[in-house]
Amino acid sequence: MKLLIRLSQSEIGSNNKPLDGQQTEIKKQPSREQLQTKVRIIYTKYSQSCMLLMDIKLNNMQKRVSGAVRHFWQTRRAQSTKQKASGKSEQGARSAVTGGAQMDGFIELLTTLICKAGVEKANVSCKKALELPGYFRPEKQWDLLVVKDDQLIIAVEVKSQTGPSFGNNFNNRTEEAMGSALDLWTAYREGAFNKTVRPWLGYLFLLEDCAKSNSPIRVREPHFEVFPEFKNASYCKRYEIFCRKLVRERHYSATCFITSIQKTGIKGVYKEPAEDLTFPVFAKSLISHIRAYG
Repeated sequence: MKLLIRLSQSEIGSNNKPLDGQQTEIKKQPSREQLQTKVRIIYTKYSQSCMLLMDIKLNNMQKRVSGAVRHFWQTRRAQSTKQKASGKSEQGARSAVTGGAQMDGFIELLTTLICKAGVEKANVSCKKALELPGYFRPEKQWDLLVVKDDQLIIAVEVKSQTGPSFGNNFNNRTEEAMGSALDLWTAYREGAFNKTVRPWLGYLFLLEDCAKSNSPIRVREPHFEVFPEFKNASYCKRYEIFCRKLVRERHYSATCFITSIQKTGIKGVYKEPAEDLTFPVFAKSLISHIRAYG
């Protein structure tokens, strides 16, 4: 607020003599409480506008996720065809698994969301410099990292599984995800990185939707009973339970579980079996963390 007042020469002092009849402008300083209120109002409006903008973008997530799913199946098919044409011994489903790059569509989608949420591209690693120190092993390579001001802000694992061998691969995938989280959090506790900021860990998983992944699986209980939720649960259901428990036990900050049929997945068709494990839920959690620390 500005106040215009007329001051006499004696009030101003000999070194600051106003001309006769001149008005001197003095700014009244706002109180601390007024400043705090103003800052709160500005921050609230900014936060609301940002979240509204992100909500609008998240409403279009289905199209973006569809593109990532389509990329997965197209890349997998191209890799398998190339391997067979080259006459190499590594053929069939295994060639698609070991070829890599199938999940790059999801990495690009997450990178876009992270940058639009305010993180500079220079702070995002998705192709190289993906190693983090571990506690039980020297290092672990993640699929996507955000490091800013020498602080680990985000670490994401993006994995997939297709048939026909679901049994062994299920054990491998679950043990890998649990081990990576344990290794990272123990290293974090021991001061390998970050002094204050708790990193955000994300786990995104794509499973082939087929008869074998949806068939009930018998459990073996020679000595003790398994937990009831696992009895007669298909591999699809087991993965859903697994992803949910990763969050409940705070191994990961958020998880996303997607299924897709190979025949229709090439067109971008997919399902989200659990409402608490959808991509929008995953993305909102990620964006909220970026607003706080990114």
